[in-house]
Amino acid sequence: MGVERTPGGRWKAVLKSGREYVKARNFDTKREAVDWLAGERLRLRSGFDARGGRQRVAVQLDAWLVSRDGVVAPRTVTADRQVQRLLPRWFGALAIGSVTEGHIEQLLGEWATAPTLGHASVVRLRASLSAFFDASRRARVISVNPVKGAAIPRRVDPPNEMRPFTEQEVHAVVDSVRDHSERLADVVLVASWTGLRWGELRALRVRDFTEFKRPVLTVQRSHSEGQPVKGTKSGRARRVPVADLLLPALRGMAAGKSPDALLLTTERGAQLHRTAFIRATKWETLGHGRRLHDLRHTAACLWLAKGVDLGTVQGWLGHADIATTNRYVHYLGSSAEEAGLALLNAPGAPRGHLAHGGTA
Repeated sequence: MGVERTPGGRWKAVLKSGREYVKARNFDTKREAVDWLAGERLRLRSGFDARGGRQRVAVQLDAWLVSRDGVVAPRTVTADRQVQRLLPRWFGALAIGSVTEGHIEQLLGEWATAPTLGHASVVRLRASLSAFFDASRRARVISVNPVKGAAIPRRVDPPNEMRPFTEQEVHAVVDSVRDHSERLADVVLVASWTGLRWGELRALRVRDFTEFKRPVLTVQRSHSEGQPVKGTKSGRARRVPVADLLLPALRGMAAGKSPDALLLTTERGAQLHRTAFIRATKWETLGHGRRLHDLRHTAACLWLAKGVDLGTVQGWLGHADIATTNRYVHYLGSSAEEAGLALLNAPGAPRGHLAHGGTA
């Protein structure tokens, strides 16, 4: 009858189409085995292709991606292909019909803890993965979409340590990078005095640099590597003033280019890429343990140290919340702390021992 007891004491249900074996599954009770088999037989009679469920996920995903070309927007196809690129081998080897919600949660957990993927990227990957399993369900290869009930695990990362350069340090680093690449040294200089994110630096066009009333950079797009060009993180354009010391570098990078050309490039005119940039500048050595993102932190601290008010710094950085900008105030310390330290170091203040011979 398709259900039999195994030597180990469990119950095995075997599904067949005519005389052809389709699949089997073991259960703790006979009732569970009978109910499962009845449901599978019903799906088989309704046109559900249980045998197609034995196909590996990687093979089905390849076929699905081919079918998407020319049907959905190119940006959607690009996002969908990220699933294929980032799919771990163990998941791709699973039979598509055997994928459970637990498998999906394990996969999402791996993506959520990957150092190169942010939460927004994992959300996009989950959406593409769900579209793939939905297509398989409509084709009656699987009966349910296992992604529907799987949540992205909350990512709890230790806070990144902020390590901005001082003004003296950043110019020393620029000089050191200049020994390897004149153009990339200018990129470091611009990044450390404008506070642009890496994706924003890569997306700058020549027309974004203007000197009509005062020299400014208009930041209105971002281009993360491997992703299409999009708006800024806040969704709004912003204007960042250009200090005099940056003008020779920016004028040189814009010279002879069309308005739509990339502004910051390599010496050969290629778009910036993080890995190649780090290698070409010897950043792992010359950066003294800093990340490229610390150049953004450097700009914020330099501005505040020179007296730019907090609200203006918030606007230049593109922060939606002033609390984010306040981190730099906490890092630098308040004017009250500076005044207190001045009192401690004033002439006549006790040094090296407690006043009046007291002990702690």
